[in-house]
Amino acid sequence: MHRLKHLVYQPPVVLYRSKSLHSCLSQSVRLKTQGPIEKYGLKRFSTAEATAETRENGKMREKSLTMETINPQVKAVEYAVRGPIVIKAGDIERRLQQGVKQPFTEVIKANIGDAHAMGQQPITFLRQVVALCCFPELLDSPALPDDAKQRAQRILQGCGGQSLGSYSASQGVECIRQDIAAYIEQRDQGVPADWNNIYLTTGASDGIMSILKLLVSGQGSSRTGVMIPIPQYPLYSAAISELEAVQVNYYLDEANCWALDIRELQRAYQAAKQHCQPRVLCIINPGNPTGQVQSKKCIEEVLHFAYEENLFVMSDEVYQDNVYSPDCQFHSFKKILYEMGPEYFNSVELASFHSTSKGYTGECGFRGGYMEVLNMDPEVNAQLVKLLSVRLCPPVSGQAAMDVIVNPPKLHEPSYAQFAKEKSLVLDALAEKAKMTEQILNSVPGIKCNPVQGAMYAFPQIFIPPRAIQEAQSLSIAPDMLYCLRLLEETGICVVPGSGFGQREGTYHFRMTILPSTEKLKVLLEKVRDFHLKFLKEYSPQEPQTRRTTQENQHRET
Repeated sequence: MHRLKHLVYQPPVVLYRSKSLHSCLSQSVRLKTQGPIEKYGLKRFSTAEATAETRENGKMREKSLTMETINPQVKAVEYAVRGPIVIKAGDIERRLQQGVKQPFTEVIKANIGDAHAMGQQPITFLRQVVALCCFPELLDSPALPDDAKQRAQRILQGCGGQSLGSYSASQGVECIRQDIAAYIEQRDQGVPADWNNIYLTTGASDGIMSILKLLVSGQGSSRTGVMIPIPQYPLYSAAISELEAVQVNYYLDEANCWALDIRELQRAYQAAKQHCQPRVLCIINPGNPTGQVQSKKCIEEVLHFAYEENLFVMSDEVYQDNVYSPDCQFHSFKKILYEMGPEYFNSVELASFHSTSKGYTGECGFRGGYMEVLNMDPEVNAQLVKLLSVRLCPPVSGQAAMDVIVNPPKLHEPSYAQFAKEKSLVLDALAEKAKMTEQILNSVPGIKCNPVQGAMYAFPQIFIPPRAIQEAQSLSIAPDMLYCLRLLEETGICVVPGSGFGQREGTYHFRMTILPSTEKLKVLLEKVRDFHLKFLKEYSPQEPQTRRTTQENQHRET
């Protein structure tokens, strides 16, 4: 350390690649070379003079990490939910804050299922329990109910040092895993659940990625194929790209409320076998972005197909509490598998996922979640535990939040009445908004929206005139990307183009969340209606009115 006294430090400057700044840099950082410093060659990498000398000799050091050397699988990853549209929305929002005039007064971000950002209020009981876990001194406060305190004390007793700030086991806090198993058993009306099969995760996404890492292997035609629904949640395509697996698309039936047709599964599987080895079948139920709820018969057919073709089933069930249609009911894949008999229940490999982020709580920021894994080979299970141990553990505060979701107040407990009221308010409002979204969108010529049976999104099909398609092609962007960009620039509404989720060729969609308040959602939908009519008029002026009307009617019929 004695050598540092020879360095005369002045406030740092930013180093630009410009010879003209040489004198400035020379004056800002000076080195008095005395004794052993010069001998050890400190000057050659410590001075601005040396940097300038290196530049003059044409030996400027290149960056190790460039777009040419970056992992190509990272470049292949795309995530439309936070893609170019959202980045542009952020830029517009900043300009509004700076006083730059726009044709609107605010940006409405309907691109993502972030409930609290859209104004949904937290569930009081959940926040009370997590607050008590974070600040145990509150256990002495008479302002907090006893049932919240009891849950917090139980969670803290399961934590190292009785602190939420300690690491948990890689699989999660043991008592929380036990509560999750009890919840699953109750939800599935007595189907047994073993807490040893439960793994806490950093949101559902972490669990999905972990299971996919185990499943992807092989080279060439033996490379793992992952069957995903189209439209899909972009996490799946992004994970498949990152892991260099093979994406196998199966298309949901838009004409039949986005139902899953077993014949389409068979078609996709047989076609994929020509160039990869399909080993994984991913299901999202209720659907994202499509909002459909799979029937019991459909789930039985899917599980039978997986059994016959020896596929590992991944069931994304994060929207299991979000079912709005009175004709629909959530059925877990595990429950249906059990009802199909021991031959199926004891053999089909199944991983099911849940999260704190959706449902009626909408606690996205806690990043809490879990997965239940059935029928995994014991040696592979040990590898899963090893893989999970690399990331140490999920956030323990998120684990606590997950515990409250699976262990809410009981009928006889003091917090039950308020909890039940808050839960009903959220779910009833979502059901109302789901119906309103469907009705308003279907009233617009050139837009067709299937019923939003569940989840938090609408995924309407939109008619885009040929001239708009040609303009998009000239800009090298998807037609629905052009549509969504124009919608954002003219109305301030941020939605995600259907091309980011996948869609049948020749069809165009966008995904929007139904999370804004009823009043704001109504304004949003009316703005979409007005924009769409203006868009049609702008890009169809050269077509006779009768011809355009015929095209739009044909679109609505399909």
